[in-house]
Amino acid sequence: MDLKEYLKQKCQLVDQALERYLPDAKELPASLHSAMRYSVFAGGKRVRPVLMLAACEAVGGSADAVMPAACAMEMIHTYSLIHDDLPAMDNDDFRRGNPTNHKVYGEATAILAGDALLTEAFILLSNGTGGDPAARLRVIQEIAVASGSRGMVGGQVVDMESEGRHDVDIATLSYIHTHKTGALIRASVRCGAILGGASEEQFKSLTRYADAIGLAFQIADDILDVEGTTEELGKDAGSDQARGKATYPALMGLEASKARAHELVEIALDALASFDERAEPLRAIASYIVKRKS
Repeated sequence: MDLKEYLKQKCQLVDQALERYLPDAKELPASLHSAMRYSVFAGGKRVRPVLMLAACEAVGGSADAVMPAACAMEMIHTYSLIHDDLPAMDNDDFRRGNPTNHKVYGEATAILAGDALLTEAFILLSNGTGGDPAARLRVIQEIAVASGSRGMVGGQVVDMESEGRHDVDIATLSYIHTHKTGALIRASVRCGAILGGASEEQFKSLTRYADAIGLAFQIADDILDVEGTTEELGKDAGSDQARGKATYPALMGLEASKARAHELVEIALDALASFDERAEPLRAIASYIVKRKS
């Protein structure tokens, strides 16, 4: 399949929906809403919402049914990036080739823009997911757990606590990656499956797929930080090493990290063995994860 065209079409649909769902930049408080929209529309690849749409379609569901949840996931992901870039955390000047939110709007507004995006996501999830109420509740629970201290935020804390340490082991590194990055990817695929009406067996298979690509995605990011350029990444290359972050290349070496990422892609593809051609986008995304340049 033509993954580039598929991603382009899905990204356009997601962007159109985000445009509808987000508060207008002129709505009071205008500075806050402008800051929210600045980061949401700063050129993201929409990996998480696209995965949710693809998982829904893989089990025979409709993209319309899952779009509100997909946009909510992108809002949560964007909030996490805004906060991740703050001086108290990674202190980054650029994100996706643009000045980071706090560089444009100031730290206070950037913090509040992240807070507002997280809250807006749950407004959207509770109002607009549609379908079976039990499925809606399950999706809200799934995303909430993946976003909090047992998921993304927990991974972020352990990531920060591990900076500059030389005793970080593979179990700790795996925890960081599967929570900080993998949790939202896992939730994206699982929510797509739930809203698409997946069987229990399909749900388990898609969960295995998601767990594998979630870890592969972050290992690929670790590798890109070593091999990529600032122009390709849209942020400072080599920043992980400069901050003494716990990464797969730092712990295992570059070649072993690449081998592990490819191994995880094979695990992901194997998890989709029982699915028909409707899962082709998921297969293509798994392979794309380790080949991307940004």
